Amino acid sequence: MLELGSKFLLSYFIGSLMGSIIVGRLCGGVDIRTMGSGNAGGTNALRTQGLLFALGVIIVDVGKGVLATALIPGLDIPGIATDPAVSRVSLTIACAAASVIGHVWPIWHGFRGGKGAATLLGTLIILEPDMVIPLILIWAWLLVMSGYVGLSTMAAGIAAPMYVALMRLPHDQPLFYYCAAMALYLIYSHRSNISRMRQGTEARNTRLMVFRRKRQSSDDGQV
Repeated sequence: MLELGSKFLLSYFIGSLMGSIIVGRLCGGVDIRTMGSGNAGGTNALRTQGLLFALGVIIVDVGKGVLATALIPGLDIPGIATDPAVSRVSLTIACAAASVIGHVWPIWHGFRGGKGAATLLGTLIILEPDMVIPLILIWAWLLVMSGYVGLSTMAAGIAAPMYVALMRLPHDQPLFYYCAAMALYLIYSHRSNISRMRQGTEARNTRLMVFRRKRQSSDDGQV
């Protein structure tokens, strides 16, 4: 259990390195948690600081999920022996989950983080790379149809355990449980988005709504 606990904590510390804070400090001390929605994730970074800033945030946030999942489970830590009672699959998933938890509640930044979607994507790149492209396509399709980033993220998150259930069960139950837990978490973390969508006040990125633009252009031509 010492190995599991140590590597879980190390992954959590890595997850606590917030991309928005790191990029913000490199850009003169910008803290997007004081801007827009107050969230430290890529969406708020894009809305408040633009594409290049948001891209840097996403690279860091995805990268730390990749790092925690790919490197930490096999890391030789001085003084801590490999625990034969802990399966390598369970250890890898625990490290992946810890990085997402760190992103959401970062110890280095007052426990004020993002919603975890980018870091979760980074963990899935390692855990099940074949699933990543379908999830991104689902996210992108819903985004251009609805304009809602939160809705697109939740839908992609829900699709993850469905994919594992169809393609990997019964042989990969730990991955299914991980994806199911993360899907429930994404719904919970987007509860304010759900409330605003029900009220009709949720911010919508109309620039990405391809079919809406076409419909508006057609309507303008009929006037």
